[in-house]
Amino acid sequence: MAVLALAAAGALYMRLNGNISTFNGKGLSHQRPQDTPGDAQNILLIGSDSRSGDNATLGGGTGAVGRSDTTILLHVYADHRHAVGVSIPRDSLVDIPPCLLPDGTWTAPRQNTMFNAAFSLGSTAAGNPACTQNTVEALTGLRIEHTVVVNFEGFATMTQAVGGVPVCLPNDIYQNDLNPNRTTRGNLIYHKGEQKVSGKAALDYVRLRHGIGDGSDIGRTKRQQAFISSLITQVKKKGFSPTTLLPLANAATRSLTVDPGLGSAAKLLSFAMSLKNIDLADIQFLTAPWRYDGARIDLVHPDVDNLWATLKADRTLDGHTTGRKTPGPAPTPSTKPVEGAGVAVAVYNGTTTNGLATRATELLHNHQFTVTGTATARSQDHATTVIEYGAGLKSRAQTLARLFPGAELQPIPGAQINLVTGQDYANTPTTPATPAAPTSLPTTITAQARSANHNLCSDLSYG
Repeated sequence: MAVLALAAAGALYMRLNGNISTFNGKGLSHQRPQDTPGDAQNILLIGSDSRSGDNATLGGGTGAVGRSDTTILLHVYADHRHAVGVSIPRDSLVDIPPCLLPDGTWTAPRQNTMFNAAFSLGSTAAGNPACTQNTVEALTGLRIEHTVVVNFEGFATMTQAVGGVPVCLPNDIYQNDLNPNRTTRGNLIYHKGEQKVSGKAALDYVRLRHGIGDGSDIGRTKRQQAFISSLITQVKKKGFSPTTLLPLANAATRSLTVDPGLGSAAKLLSFAMSLKNIDLADIQFLTAPWRYDGARIDLVHPDVDNLWATLKADRTLDGHTTGRKTPGPAPTPSTKPVEGAGVAVAVYNGTTTNGLATRATELLHNHQFTVTGTATARSQDHATTVIEYGAGLKSRAQTLARLFPGAELQPIPGAQINLVTGQDYANTPTTPATPAAPTSLPTTITAQARSANHNLCSDLSYG
């Protein structure tokens, strides 16, 4: 009997291992943020809506190219008793760094591009998760330890493995809410109020945009956060045991694509078990601070920079530290962090080196400066970086100068601060900046956070 039990366990382990797909780690950037200190971890969760294979019967429509409409950055704190998931809107305008294509070439950097375009670079059914990871690392300054991609089939089977997931709707939903192109209302799909969904019904719920609130993708994000909270609740109710986790792992791994560091059943189960001590009240979800820019989304500075800095410092949303199991390097007492909140700067590239203004802008955002614009300087032969400042702004210019050692300060007429990057900055090796973490985030950010034990029927959309 012992031999048979071991053989069965071995067979299951081999099956789980055979299910798992990994993406090419060679596509990760060569200029990544520093390792996350202590035992904190940053996990990137991506939902792929490719219609390839069995996904076509679940998602409807056509097109095998992998696309990403859902991305959540999950920060697991060093104490492994707290976690925060930050949704990044798919229509956010961001800078996409160089990314590896299937033919082995690297793309040029792209500026002011929709966030979900990173996942589609290369036009493959598997998508480009390494490019999305590169983009998130460049955007946040946080090092991503692991990336997990879940497709339609994987999502549907996971909800079935836990026996369905409780959800709530503020009103009845009909067929034309799922497909606005219908000319008639169609049949009732979901009734108003609480219910349990699984399989395709669960997938349709998290993809539902119309018929609720303002019908936006941002509104849908709120329901996705509520759904994930409910899914976590279901798993915790059943208990973090092999009896619960193995069927869930078998269902999930058939349609997961992960980074090489999670490419085995043992590693996935170990990671899941490391989260078992997080209470539902200590798992929070929110959307990165945003505003509309026409049909697209702008991430709001400095609020979003403060959010990334808070996570990088392993502080909870209310500013508390959780305590690291493995302490990071002690700060140098004589080094005062550069805090640029309230300082507006226009950035100009004073050299022929491409991308220098973008690089400087990222550095300023990481230190809470407000960048009013970027452009090419009138002359591009600046050997030394110059900081121009108007009347009464010298102290702010001096604060800015701490980020650019050796920069020349020059008074100018007017009431602005200009940063003109020189060849000295171009020759400085790129190192990830360490923004100063605020002691607490403004209530405009914290008020929208929902914990995993939040009321199932509240805060499900905008409008």
